[in-house]
This record gives sequence, C-alpha cells and structure tokens, in this order.
Amino acid sequence: MAQQSPEAAGQSAVARRIGAIKAINGASITLTPDSGGDVAVTVAPNARLLRLAPGEKDLKSTTPIQLQDLQPGDTIRVRGYASADAKAFNALEVIVITRTALSSVSNQIRQDWQKRGTGGIVRAVDPATGTVTISISGFAGARSVTVHTTRSTIVRRYAPDSVKFEDARPGTLEDIHLGDQLRARGDRNPDRTELNAEEIVSGRFPYVEGTINSIDTGASTINVQDVLSKKPVVVKVTADSQLRQLTAEIAQLMAMRLKGTGPAGEKASDSSGSAASMHPEAATTRPAANAAPGGRSGGAPDLQQMLYRLPAATLADLHQGDAVLIVATEGNTAINLYSGVDPILRAAPSGSEAMILGAWSLGAPSGDNGN
Repeated sequence: MAQQSPEAAGQSAVARRIGAIKAINGASITLTPDSGGDVAVTVAPNARLLRLAPGEKDLKSTTPIQLQDLQPGDTIRVRGYASADAKAFNALEVIVITRTALSSVSNQIRQDWQKRGTGGIVRAVDPATGTVTISISGFAGARSVTVHTTRSTIVRRYAPDSVKFEDARPGTLEDIHLGDQLRARGDRNPDRTELNAEEIVSGRFPYVEGTINSIDTGASTINVQDVLSKKPVVVKVTADSQLRQLTAEIAQLMAMRLKGTGPAGEKASDSSGSAASMHPEAATTRPAANAAPGGRSGGAPDLQQMLYRLPAATLADLHQGDAVLIVATEGNTAINLYSGVDPILRAAPSGSEAMILGAWSLGAPSGDNGN
C-alpha cells in the first residue's frame, strides 16, 4: 500500500510526543517535552482522551477521561500529526501517564524494538508503493528485506546533530536515500523477507574505523586514526553513546565472515542467507548444547542479538592503541562504539569490507520517547 501524506496541508506522518503540560486553555495545550522547545498541541474534537492508572504497565488498562480533567504538570503522550517544523501538533489521542508507568511502557517498546525490529542499509526506496528495501548482513551472508509502509506508519529521521532517538524528527519516505541506515519495527512474514512497518527511523551515519591515538576524558573525546580516510578523526562520546566491548569469540566470528570462511574453515555462504540465520528470538531462548554461539540450534548466530546482550562499556574502558568501530553522527558524535575489534580490522585492513557494520545498525531505540 502506498505511503500517503496526511490530507492536512503542511503536516507529516502520524507521530507521537511525550512531555508535561505547561499550560492548557480549552483544547489548546502547551507541551514541554524532555528535550527541545515547547510544542503547541491542539486537541482534535474527536480525539481519544485516556488515563493510565498509577501502577499499570499496559496501555490496554487505560480509562476514558474528559478534556477538562487535564491539568498543568500532567505528563501526557499525544499522538497525531506534527507540523513540518515539529513545533505544532494536531492531537488525535492524548494519554495521561505517570512517570512510573511511562518508564514501564518505554521498556515494553524497547523490548518490542528488539523482538520485532530489524535494521540495515537502504538499497532501494519507492515512495509510490511505500516500500523500502534494506540489506542486512550477518554471519550467513547478506539478505534483503522489503519494508512496507502505510499511511499509519510512523516515519522519522534522525537529527544530524543528535544521537537521541527522541530527537528524531517526523519525516517521509522521500527523506530516505540509498546508503542510509534504517530501522523498522513491525510484523514479518514467515520467511522474514518482508516487514509491515508500524514505525521506521532512518539517517545517514558515517563510520570511523581504526585505532585510538589518544583519549581526552575531560572533553569526552577520542582521537582515532581512521583506516578509511587515512586521517585522525576526533569523536565525541556522550552519555547517549552506546559503548560495547566485543568478546574475542564474536570478533573472531566477524573476522571469519569478512574473510569468507565459516567457524570450521568452510566457505561462508554468499547467498542471501536463511531466515533462521537472523532469527531475533534466538537471544531469548536457551540454546541447545550444539547451538552456535548466540544463535539457534544448528543455525548461524544472530549478530544483532549477540551485540544487544554485550555489557555496556565506558570511556574509562578504552585505551590508546585499541581498535574501534564507530557509527557516528555527521558531527562526529558517537552513536555506537565497539572495541575489541582487532580481528575484524585485520580481516578488512582497507575498511571496505567493514561496511558489514550496516547489520549492526543503530541498536534498538531506547523507547517511544515521544516523537
């Protein structure tokens, strides 16, 4: 089904926003989100107004309320059409939600991104049919997934200067370009070659791959000798940057994939890969004794789920001379930083093969976060 624009002029795809009510006057609400400036919300006459009771963790437990029940200071989640500059919102749904409940709901959504989400490099975009084709690389090879969107699909674009998922802005399929990274969340067909997207988020993120020249803990930056540009690159590390230390096992598996050999020295498949090889539930079930590390019994391990399960690292865990692979913003702020990747860089010394990072994508978004 084709991706269509809302009928209202100047409005983009259906989006969400979370924040506290700063002021309310009839159907007009001034909303203060956790990040960014105030948003002018107009509650549509036919909008649904609901309240999530304290202690409840499921949006199915909401009860109807009236517009006059809303008060300044309430935390609400609005769903509707945002203006092009995201400063105004026409709300079709307003949910009053406590901070405790908000945390629970965000955790549910984060888990749903991990369970029903997928990500890869954009290989084709067709706004007329509402489809995006992405390439997902894994230990079994690369495979293509066709992402289908509808009018109700939430489309977002990462801000060029932010690593925060909540700072992603409303977008359209026309904003997505070849080579972009894209994550989508929704239901997949049985062979996992298609996904009906409820939400997608995309962006263009440069790679920095090489060894650390120096670390400035005061400025929270690292200087990396990039193998791609052959120049030193200074990368900013923030509280929102995801740092992980690869285990020797995962790094070796990645290196063998880049060299085109399997764990036993066999030639790795260069086909599109089986659906089972990227099965996301692999990380949530106990593997059998003969299961491949991090994957299903007898199948190839699932790279993204293996990375999700790695413990977080900090800037203090990094040292001069460490090999790192970084997905950054256009302003060189780290989104994902992986250390312990020496075998990977040795397997792809020119950096060209290391574009397999596309399979690592941006990790799972941290939650709904209101956009």
